[in-house]
Amino acid sequence: MSHDGVGPRAVMRSVAFLTAGVLAVPALAGCSEKDPAGKPTAGQEIAPAERGQIADGGTLRWAVDALPETLNAFQADADAATSKVAGAVLPSMYRLDANGRPQRNPDYLESAKVVDREPRQVVLYKLNQQAVWSDGREIGAADFAAQWRALSGKDTAFWTARNAGYDRIEKIERGANDLEVRVTFSKPYADWQSLFSPLYPKDVMGTPDAFNDGARRKLKVTAGPFALDTVDKDSGEVRLKRNPRWWGRPAKLSELVLRAVPRDKRTAALAEGKVDLAEIGSSEAHRITLAARDKGKGNGAPLAHGPGAALTPGKSLRSWAIAHGSDEEAADEEILARKKRGKAVAKYADEQSSLRGFEVRKSLEPAFTQLALNGEEGPLADERVRRAVARALDREELARVVLKPLGLPAEPVGSHLALSGQQAYADNSGALGGQDTKEARALLADAGWVSGGPVKEEQKEKKAAGAGASKEPAGSEASEASQTPAGSDSDADSDTDEGSASSEDSGSSGSSSTSDGSDGSDSSTTSGSSDSSSSSDTSDSSGDDGTYIVGEDGKPGDDKPGENRAPALLVPAPLAELQRVALLDQAYVLGVHSQAEKAQKAKKQKAGKKQRIGKKQQAETENQRKKDGPGTSGKVEKNLAHEGRTQFQHGGAPGAYAPKGTAAPGRVAAGPLAKNGKPLTLRFVLPSGPGSQSLRAVGERIARMLEGIGIRTEISKVADESYFKDHIASGQYDLALYSWPASAFPATDARPIYSKPVPAADGSLNVEQNYTRVGTDQVDQLFDQAIAELDPGESRSLVRKADARIWAAAGSIPLYQRPQLTAARTNLANAGAFGFQTPLYEDMGFLKKGAKPQVSPSS
Repeated sequence: MSHDGVGPRAVMRSVAFLTAGVLAVPALAGCSEKDPAGKPTAGQEIAPAERGQIADGGTLRWAVDALPETLNAFQADADAATSKVAGAVLPSMYRLDANGRPQRNPDYLESAKVVDREPRQVVLYKLNQQAVWSDGREIGAADFAAQWRALSGKDTAFWTARNAGYDRIEKIERGANDLEVRVTFSKPYADWQSLFSPLYPKDVMGTPDAFNDGARRKLKVTAGPFALDTVDKDSGEVRLKRNPRWWGRPAKLSELVLRAVPRDKRTAALAEGKVDLAEIGSSEAHRITLAARDKGKGNGAPLAHGPGAALTPGKSLRSWAIAHGSDEEAADEEILARKKRGKAVAKYADEQSSLRGFEVRKSLEPAFTQLALNGEEGPLADERVRRAVARALDREELARVVLKPLGLPAEPVGSHLALSGQQAYADNSGALGGQDTKEARALLADAGWVSGGPVKEEQKEKKAAGAGASKEPAGSEASEASQTPAGSDSDADSDTDEGSASSEDSGSSGSSSTSDGSDGSDSSTTSGSSDSSSSSDTSDSSGDDGTYIVGEDGKPGDDKPGENRAPALLVPAPLAELQRVALLDQAYVLGVHSQAEKAQKAKKQKAGKKQRIGKKQQAETENQRKKDGPGTSGKVEKNLAHEGRTQFQHGGAPGAYAPKGTAAPGRVAAGPLAKNGKPLTLRFVLPSGPGSQSLRAVGERIARMLEGIGIRTEISKVADESYFKDHIASGQYDLALYSWPASAFPATDARPIYSKPVPAADGSLNVEQNYTRVGTDQVDQLFDQAIAELDPGESRSLVRKADARIWAAAGSIPLYQRPQLTAARTNLANAGAFGFQTPLYEDMGFLKKGAKPQVSPSS
């Protein structure tokens, strides 16, 4: 599990399997039109090329986050680098194709099939007669048996991460000859193809000491296209070399080096020529794209981006004047600043020049981001409230926020257990239903949360519902409270195409008020709070620091008692970008374009004079709106003076700021939802690290969507290193965003994520990996049936039924498949954004001079 750039070390066997423990095949598996699994949402981009076009030799330097703590993929601290090493140097009986479906690996396996079902399931493996370990010994039953014993869970001296599948084996024995291995199961196991990938030699699996410690830093015996050469902690490199005993197609590369490079250092590492292949973020991808665009301009041409882009001729002249002026102190400071700026501009230009040798290859990861709802206690313990949260979400918009700026298909994920293209995939989101604000509000009302109900005032300390009611754990950096009413968020289509969603995190959304949490305390401000300072009534109306309730101060503009009065709305005084854009949009809709213009003229004539808009003016307004479109900066924007303080009549735009006495917008939900004197407020925990901008942008969109049905959210931004351990795993959240990998074997790998938590002996709740604490007996039963069903079609049907019930329980809401961006040298072939498919290491290499790669299917 992970969120963008943050998460625990590998805790699932499927993580290792999907990232590098399986190899790729060049052809797509066929998908019929009636197949609900469909095809992958995005194809891979690896610059495919025939082996004859690739030069023999060369070293590929591949960036990884860190050196692997262990080379044993079955230990708890195995990570992605562990999987890359295992995929290059160890056998795998099955590997995934581009659809994420398991295929037999002919380099090791001639055939494998179920030969008996009664009284026991028996699988017969026939091995490739050329398959040998690097010490010359044949791969055989002894290796299979040693791995089974180590991973069966019967001997606790082996420090294993998981035992799934191996614990169902009864015995392993030699077949008719040394090339046959018979595996007998004590219980039927549908996912038997997941086993023995990767396969370690008996030297590693034979004893607890060898398993626990012997394979952490070295692998003396291997059996892949590459062999382990060195692991150098000082240089931060794992070096692999060609395996001279490899019986398959020889590796094109002479060496494959995995180099530890932190994410924030990868642009520099690429520019300095230290790596040839690296996963990158959207900002790095944007720089590489700009470098390619500038390629034809020549090295001497000034760049229209970077640290020198903001220096206009006017600013440059002013800087020169100060540097040569009579004020010596100011001149010295300006001269120093000019030198620093000049160095930064030169460094940036040099990096951009070097980055022209790279290109961005993009696809979608075999992983999806979800909204998790902690159902252990609080409002979200009620399934109706969880369902209401889910029905408030526009998942298509959330997918667009992240994927559209990157040029990737923005399609919501329709399953918890598989992704489009995988065999078990089917869109089961209909079991919960799509976005429906009316239905969401009805669910909340049925759960007893009513609008405008009495709310008990709390002193200073604000506690979020559910797990957030406990003491704030360490690591919290800042909190925000959702403030914006429904309808105030701008169209996702207005996102920039610069390959970055970071603008969503710039604070322009206006969905929340942020408190400075730099001191480590949780100084959040909960929206809908009734404990605003009494000084707000006496503060100057021109100030920006007050908070007040529109329409509830008894000033002119309030409706008379007994009339249909618009509800009160708590809004902050400072203007935020999104609310300004929303005001423009609503101004068009309500026909106040001309009203705003006339209000400016009326100020010069007679204060308080009311203006009316005739039919002709309304028609002109509508024509102008069609011409400019919502959210554009036309005349309305120019006339909305004084940072949104211009007074509008009752029924104005939701999200608008207005002076005291202005009635609240009529479309806003009638006050905060409350039950038993408590407001409906949920604590939304998000990571604060630099690599999580898009995740925070999605979180802020979600907060605004929930505001539309009366649910307030308190956003807490916490340190990346504490996000999982102190919040997700410990249950200290109501709402959170994080990702899960998609497994080719969901009946095995997904069960711990969605199984019903059970009380442990010490009174705590054993949740396994179900961090939402939401589960049902029916889901568990369907998983049990699917794992024991040896008919593949029937097993997949049971998995899909389980997924439909998971949707209905609304413990987690899949949102979108995660983007996969890779920087690669332009002459590097058969490597890049692999999607589901993992690499054929022996085919990776650099193109011969003059050779060109084939066109990728996704191009």
